[in-house]
Amino acid sequence: MTKETVLVAYGSKRGGTAEIAEWIGASLRADHISVAVKPAREVHSLSGFGAVVLGGALYSGRWHRDSRHFARRFTRQLREHPVWLFASGPLDDSTDAGTDGKAFGARAVHRTADRLGARGTAIFGGRLERTATGFPASAMAKSSAGDFRNRARIEAWAKDIATRLG
Repeated sequence: MTKETVLVAYGSKRGGTAEIAEWIGASLRADHISVAVKPAREVHSLSGFGAVVLGGALYSGRWHRDSRHFARRFTRQLREHPVWLFASGPLDDSTDAGTDGKAFGARAVHRTADRLGARGTAIFGGRLERTATGFPASAMAKSSAGDFRNRARIEAWAKDIATRLG
């Protein structure tokens, strides 16, 4: 098992992806792995971290800005760490059927994973509340609001990471 802490960093606008990051952190802790869960914009160094899980929400086909900036800022160091990437965003259950690569914006996440030498990627369903404000979220909420995150699938993915670290 890794003796160093695993960093779970994320970019989230409305809190759904932050919650996924917390679920991943809790799953890793359940396997006796030391974990720090932090917003990507608040991470200034990878010192002391033995592995990194980086996630971000997908908005309009783009991975969250904080996640993209994190990946660019730490490219060299991330290539030297075990790294996994995830995204959340499709407002349906299509990712549960194994169609991760078809999610709008998934190609950018997979390209980043290739650039970093990531050990794995996952695209999870997202969450959009009916009360979402701002454009285009409020318009989308009228027809697509809901919570499409599959916690069991997310926790299984985290369990696989824990196994690979052990």
